[in-house]
Amino acid sequence: MFIVDTALKARAEAGKPIKVGMIGAGFMGRGIANQIANSVPGMELVAIFNRNLDGAKRAYTEAGIETFQVVNTVADLEASVAQGKYAVTDDAMLLCRAEGIDALIEVTGTIEFGAAVVLEAIAHKKHVVLMNAELDGTIGPILKVYADRAGVVLSACDGDQPGVEINLYRFVKSIGLTPLLCGNIKGLQDPYRNPTTQEGFAKKWGQQAHMVTSFADGSKISFEQAIVANATGMKVAKRGMLGYDFSGHVDEMTSMYDIDQLKSLGGIVDYVVGAKPGPGVFVFGTHDDPKQRHYLNLYKLGEGPLYSFYTPYHLCHFEVPLSVARVVLFHDAVMAPIAAPVVDVITVAKIDLKAGETLDGIGFYMTYGQCENSEVVQAENLLPMGLAEGCRLKRDLPKDRALTYDDVELPPNRLSDKLRAEQNAYFAPTPVFATV
Repeated sequence: MFIVDTALKARAEAGKPIKVGMIGAGFMGRGIANQIANSVPGMELVAIFNRNLDGAKRAYTEAGIETFQVVNTVADLEASVAQGKYAVTDDAMLLCRAEGIDALIEVTGTIEFGAAVVLEAIAHKKHVVLMNAELDGTIGPILKVYADRAGVVLSACDGDQPGVEINLYRFVKSIGLTPLLCGNIKGLQDPYRNPTTQEGFAKKWGQQAHMVTSFADGSKISFEQAIVANATGMKVAKRGMLGYDFSGHVDEMTSMYDIDQLKSLGGIVDYVVGAKPGPGVFVFGTHDDPKQRHYLNLYKLGEGPLYSFYTPYHLCHFEVPLSVARVVLFHDAVMAPIAAPVVDVITVAKIDLKAGETLDGIGFYMTYGQCENSEVVQAENLLPMGLAEGCRLKRDLPKDRALTYDDVELPPNRLSDKLRAEQNAYFAPTPVFATV
């Protein structure tokens, strides 16, 4: 953080701000626009895409920017950036292709559309910061391969709980401990919530009901913990994670986990419902050196073997611009898959499903997502939650059944399906041939 704010100040003083484009102007996008415009010297949000142009215009006006222009070509957008102006468009690809833009923030929460945007941005040598755990948790590893080949950074973001977890994870590692658990603190978990049950809460906070539902039914936290797993190599202890209900402080939970199990799995990702300090995150680590354990006890972290570290908040859009600065100025990804997927999010029936029905999307009425170790997902041919929308059911399926590829017909010609197949092939185990 401190090196980032110093570097941004230097860019501001030099008159060379980081030029940022934003894909999506919903609730979080508007917050990001406000933050960059009013609180981040050394950075300018030069263009906003939104399918509805009024949404892009609203993001600027709520940030206090009243003068902007609609652009329809790359040339017009590049001219706008060069002249120090602001632009809105309903063509996301313009932002991907404009040379004057240093990085994109992708904040749509979409998978098919988001995949196309990220690939186009990478092809034009753009760094991309994702506020899109759904995309990252479905095909992030193969998108990272594309980014590496192009020499650009694809990163998740600070502020959202996964980014806060990974920053804490890196801190715990940096002081010599071995992290064994990355945890997320929730206030509610009910897989059967739907947009009708969550409508009142969504209206109160100006959010979309299906997005709020994805928080309540466990789909969102599953994607969030999956991308933490894929960035650390950690697994889940069981399908859906352990997910304890606990009303005390997370410091008191260190005795609830079997350290030998944690070590055997290489660490786990998990969540807890109702613990303090919600809605923060926590990391449990261990230390092999008895001398250092003595110091940790002196510093009030207890006798171990697990030691608790936590961050009592996550500030979402406030921190996203810091991620852009880390990526552009230091090529430091906040979080990205380290290799093959370790944990995936699978599709589970929220209600009894009938043959011939077409599945709705994340946070709607028909399905919810759960974490599962990727080796199990591959062995059982389980359907990723990020690819479920639009699939047609071949057979009746009972509530709480995990769906497989054999249960559905995929929509034709989806980019996300092609990338998922490419990801599976790219990271497939190398066959070992016996020698005679």
